Amino acid sequence: MREARTAAGRPPPAGEAMKMAVEPQAEALVVDVVPMRRRHVRSVLRIENQVYPRPWSMSLFLSELALRSTRAYFVARIGRDVVGYGGVMLTGDDGHITTIAVDPSWQRNQIGTRVLLALAREAIERDARSLTLEVRLSNKGAQDLYRRFAFGPVGVRKNYYAETNEDALVMWAHEVDRAAYRELLDGIERGIRGETSFESSRRW
Repeated sequence: MREARTAAGRPPPAGEAMKMAVEPQAEALVVDVVPMRRRHVRSVLRIENQVYPRPWSMSLFLSELALRSTRAYFVARIGRDVVGYGGVMLTGDDGHITTIAVDPSWQRNQIGTRVLLALAREAIERDARSLTLEVRLSNKGAQDLYRRFAFGPVGVRKNYYAETNEDALVMWAHEVDRAAYRELLDGIERGIRGETSFESSRRW
């Protein structure tokens, strides 16, 4: 997975990691979280090129979108503007968060939280029992966000981010198929300011 730096590659499973920061004091926005479609990719690439030193290409995103049985990608929209996106890869009982990114101009508005909610729920809907991701050791804000989703550290991958020679912290959330985890997600959603609509992904 890639690093989420919400100011949150390689194709999964060893994606690069996520880019996200804690998002306090969010505005009361109306946000739609919908499955990523081909028409969204150009807007996604605009964000991708702002936040990743080694951005994915259009062809890589399109190839990921074609793998509907094992992938799910979502975008967050405000009006017609794409302001964030993320993806998850399903392998057996595991959901691997492959990428999350937020437009730097929309940071601190809980966009990443909304996207991660959609990804977690989609993985659970597809029978995942655990979720995993990688995050830069230096990205404490992102780690705090993931801990809210019950991710805990399990190890370090040395020099995982080749462009900066930085290590990755590997995090897992287990038993996400239990009722208690669904209640956790519902509580996180209740804590989001503004309105959010979620549209489920289609696998075929």
